[in-house]
Amino acid sequence: MYDGVIQDLIDELGRLPGVGPKSAQRIAFHLLEVEEDQAAKLADVLREVRSKVRFCEECGNISEEERCNFCTNPARDQHSICVVEESKDVQAIERTKEFRGRYHVLGGAISPIAGIGPDQLRIKSLMSRLSDSGIKELIIATNPNLEGEATATYLTRMLAGMDIEVFKLASGLPVGGDLEYADEVTLGRAFEGKRRVN
Repeated sequence: MYDGVIQDLIDELGRLPGVGPKSAQRIAFHLLEVEEDQAAKLADVLREVRSKVRFCEECGNISEEERCNFCTNPARDQHSICVVEESKDVQAIERTKEFRGRYHVLGGAISPIAGIGPDQLRIKSLMSRLSDSGIKELIIATNPNLEGEATATYLTRMLAGMDIEVFKLASGLPVGGDLEYADEVTLGRAFEGKRRVN
């Protein structure tokens, strides 16, 4: 334990996701060693991000404008929506260059243990988007974990009876993985999603 403001800095850095006590300490001491203008630039950027970045009023993605680039881009497919849990998932999907539609960011996943139910997510705004527009395809791209599966199941039930094709991302074995290290659920899903090759 350190005294005063140094310990405060380590504590605050340790609250960041994926940053443990040792990493927080390393980052804190790195910040003490950099030039003062570099530390000031970091502080300025943090303040600027907090003041300028907001959530898109249509899809919930991060944006500096009222509507994000995906929602305002006329080249995007207006009839297809991909539902994701967080804004970082949008960037992951965009890196694949496989999806050309628009997004809807839920802001998390259903997790009764964490006290997160459907009302805490952007599900009502999704349903509103679907009823007010000509959406023909919806892809559920939630994480392949317990919370993501619960969210996908809930959404599937909510969408029953709507004239929209609903898809869920396939899941299975990762490229470069070994069968012996795959868990039963992953291996089972790989079998469910098998496809003909001839």
